Amino acid sequence: MKIIDSHIHLDMYDESEQKQILSDMEKVHLESLVTVSMNLTSSINNDQLSLKDSRIKPAFGFHPEQPLPSKEEVNELLYWMREHRHNMVAVGEIGLPYYLRQENPNMDTSGYVEILERLLAFAKEVEKPVILHAVYGDAPIVCDLLDKHQITKAHFHWFKGDIRTVERMAEKGYRISITPDVCYEREIQELVFAYPLKLMMIETDGPWPFEGVFKGKWTHPGMMHESVRQIASIKGLPIEDVYEILYQNTKDFYHI
Repeated sequence: MKIIDSHIHLDMYDESEQKQILSDMEKVHLESLVTVSMNLTSSINNDQLSLKDSRIKPAFGFHPEQPLPSKEEVNELLYWMREHRHNMVAVGEIGLPYYLRQENPNMDTSGYVEILERLLAFAKEVEKPVILHAVYGDAPIVCDLLDKHQITKAHFHWFKGDIRTVERMAEKGYRISITPDVCYEREIQELVFAYPLKLMMIETDGPWPFEGVFKGKWTHPGMMHESVRQIASIKGLPIEDVYEILYQNTKDFYHI
């Protein structure tokens, strides 16, 4: 019944919540946390957290749902990532600014595409998987960029998109990860039904909050046990088998 959180922003929790999560890990059968980064400061913080606790597996990158950095800032991030690549399990979180664009439909995204391409090229160079923020109409664009940069190890977290893109991603062997909203969101339940279990992982994307049975609760990796139960129900498989497959998928993908 072991679990791994394949996508959490551990550095964005306050210190008391971080301590609580780490102290609860054995109790909730949580083996590891793949903690993703927002920018250089976030990457440094996650790196420091991982040096204090080996169960924390850091990923470094630039999250696209924030203002565009300068070229100097991007260069500084990439230089730091190259220096710390041996402690990095993946390049992430990276992608395109879907939600920012909903607020400003006329925004120019070319700068974000340029940063994403540089980070993909870096991932290819250092032979690390990528953790992607790419939903709906952005996903096919990112799939094209993965092809362009010959990236095969890609993890689309909290993915949402059309069936054609779902089929394309599955054919390529890209991983997706399922959040606790699978317990109440029909769109995510349909994705779980359609996507191969052998390409699936689970995540919290904490500290992002959830609704349904989780409403009003702070996001804790223990919530993922409810996700596993729901996935097993949708797939019509024994829950013990689903636990083992999700766990092994994550171990194998991140070499942890």
